[in-house]
Amino acid sequence: MSRMSRRRAAVLAITTIAALSLAGCATGAENASGEKPAAATAKSVSDLGGFAKLEEAAKAEGALNVIALPRDWANYGEILDLFAQRYPEIAITEQSPDFSSAEEITAAKTNEGLDTAPDVFDLGLTVALQNTDRFAPYKVQTWDDIPAELKEPTGLFVGDYGGYMSVGYDSAKFEAPTQLTDLLGEKFRGSVAINGDPTQAGAAFAAVGLATVQSGGKLDDFQPGIDFFSKLDKAGNMLKLDVTSATVASGETPVVFDWDYLNAAHTADVPTWKTVVFDGVGYAGYYNQAINADAPHPAAARLWQEFLYSDEVQNLWLKGGARPVRMEAMTTAGTIDADLAAKLPKAPADTVVPTEDQSTKAGTLLGKEWAAAVQ
Repeated sequence: MSRMSRRRAAVLAITTIAALSLAGCATGAENASGEKPAAATAKSVSDLGGFAKLEEAAKAEGALNVIALPRDWANYGEILDLFAQRYPEIAITEQSPDFSSAEEITAAKTNEGLDTAPDVFDLGLTVALQNTDRFAPYKVQTWDDIPAELKEPTGLFVGDYGGYMSVGYDSAKFEAPTQLTDLLGEKFRGSVAINGDPTQAGAAFAAVGLATVQSGGKLDDFQPGIDFFSKLDKAGNMLKLDVTSATVASGETPVVFDWDYLNAAHTADVPTWKTVVFDGVGYAGYYNQAINADAPHPAAARLWQEFLYSDEVQNLWLKGGARPVRMEAMTTAGTIDADLAAKLPKAPADTVVPTEDQSTKAGTLLGKEWAAAVQ
């Protein structure tokens, strides 16, 4: 379940990207005259004459390339299957499910101009902020339901589903940690992992953010979080392994920093697995959707976005234990699945979400300091 860095080692990423490049041919983002189709510049369904016209154009393209979407991540498997069922005319290619957010962008650059390029992205905020020149602005029909602080104003990238950073642990082996500093103790030696590299993966970035605010710091400066993981490493407690369902099931990663909806899902592999969201300041975050400006299937890319922000799919995020970005508006409208919403873990009383500026500064700091801190 991991996205490993979201997901995996760079060597595998380079190998896979190279293979995709060799398989590609001319992009579908241009027609025979070399001009971009109307969908490639559409900023809303109205630019295409309505939703039915968008569906028609996407079916005509007949394909959609998604990337870095593990099927056991926030219920993506059911979501992908529903899209395929609803639009059988559109063949979905699920590329490199274990790629990190950063590796998604690398794949887009490597395959630029090819029909193997990803049409859409699912990204952590830091990587999204660093790559806005790669995205096409688009506002879905439910745009007004999305909180302003969770979307780029022109629709270059938009928050979609999220949760709280948590610590999951095998309760058959460990007592519940009640505060961050418990993890520095002897009983956690060689046992604590984070989900990826915080310079590349949103979940790992958020782990440092949580450590920052739990250490009394502010999101303007992630140094306290970096210092905590440096202490964890020096204590011999930090595992430098990519977290997956397999490593959790085997016991290789028995204590894991990850989003609450991902940690909760590990109970399917380890019945004694439990999840704790520390008291005090909680750290929340959302993953963002974006359309590749060079999408070989621009209409299908936009149809995918409309699909993800529909009531039905927002409730499917909820089924996966994540909090859909339209949850407040849907609750008001009575379209939220109330039973699923009631099952969500209790949110911390004091919650922080990094701003774009804070995320950018933190990303720069991590790039400079992380490797030396956790050698």
